[in-house]
This record gives sequence, C-alpha cells and structure tokens, in this order.
Amino acid sequence: MKPIILLYHLPEGERLAKIKRALFPLGMKLRAVKKEEYLEPVGYLAGVKELVSCGEVYTGDDFEKEMMVMAGLTSRQVDMVILALRKTGAGRIDYKAVLTPTNQGWNALTLYGELAKEHAKMNR
Repeated sequence: MKPIILLYHLPEGERLAKIKRALFPLGMKLRAVKKEEYLEPVGYLAGVKELVSCGEVYTGDDFEKEMMVMAGLTSRQVDMVILALRKTGAGRIDYKAVLTPTNQGWNALTLYGELAKEHAKMNR
C-alpha cells in the first residue's frame, strides 16, 4: 500500500493549506474525506484492495474535532508527519490513528469514537 493520509473534518481553507504544505515534501498522498463518506470503511478509503464500499451515504452531523488516519507509513514516517505539522505551524490534530488490521474495517464514526475515548483517558 502506498502511504496515504486521510483527513477528516478539515474544510478547505488556511488550516488545510498549511497541512498540505507541511506534508507535501514528505511525498505522501493526502485525501480530504468528505462527510458523506464517513460510513465507508477507513481501509477502503485508504486503498486496501480487500475492502469494498459500503454503498451508504452519511447524512449526520460532522465531527467536532479533526481526525487524521495514516495508512502505509512506517513508524519513522509517522514521526516525520507529526514533526512536519509542528515545525510548519500547521497545528496539532488530536485524533490521530495508524491504519491497522483491526481498524481498517471500521467506519469513521467508530474510529472517531474510539479515539475520543482514548483522548479523554489520556487527558484526565
């Protein structure tokens, strides 16, 4: 799988432009996921060939926080992404995940819920 970063709840604007500028030199593909795609398996959106579209369109509310899913990256590349965001002033994305065999079949709503729980535990 080619390295790709999925970005959720990041509308077009200055913040997304900063993130793109930060990550462009790393040579990773970026994909801003549309709210309508939130029911699709995260792995499907990242290009996992074994996963197929759910065929459903999400019509609910958008997330409160931004979420980033990194797929096909080495641990060194993950560190480089986080450092690049920090160095360029693109800001922090609190809800971050690496695509795993466990979460690749989850949709964005499930993953966001799990990340929200983890974030709450870590920031008590």
